[in-house]
Amino acid sequence: MVYGIVKSHHGYIMCYSEPGEGTVFKIYLPAIEKEMQLEEAKEEEMPIGGTETILLVDDEEPIRELGKNTLARFGYKVIIAPDGESALELYREKNKIDLIMPGMGGRKCLEKLLKINHRARVLIASGYSVDGPTKKALEAGAKGFISKPYDIKQMLKVVRETLDKD
Repeated sequence: MVYGIVKSHHGYIMCYSEPGEGTVFKIYLPAIEKEMQLEEAKEEEMPIGGTETILLVDDEEPIRELGKNTLARFGYKVIIAPDGESALELYREKNKIDLIMPGMGGRKCLEKLLKINHRARVLIASGYSVDGPTKKALEAGAKGFISKPYDIKQMLKVVRETLDKD
């Protein structure tokens, strides 16, 4: 996740390691040339929820639970799976899943889901920037991207927009 955050801010990470001496990570971020003016924070309304069924796939249980609880709080029915294989099995078993959210390791899952149903709506969730490995998943047919750690407003907005597209 740190790598994804640093890359999304156009920075880079250097790693130095010596046996018996330890490891040092240096994070470089671009300098700001002028002082930024802070805009007053706008009160944004939370995006509306829905009643659709979402298959949430992630190999980390805390992330699955966070996503499930957040989406359920906004009315969605959420089914969770710990990996792509389980997700594919659940997708085949269930009559209607409106949206699938596999973690970034889910590119193979994405490709197999699209073979089952070329119209499947799949969102990629990743700690990497959208310009990294996620770009290939979007090119392969994912309908959108949600960054990790989850920003609840962004997640709900992308979910709703994707579900509302034909």
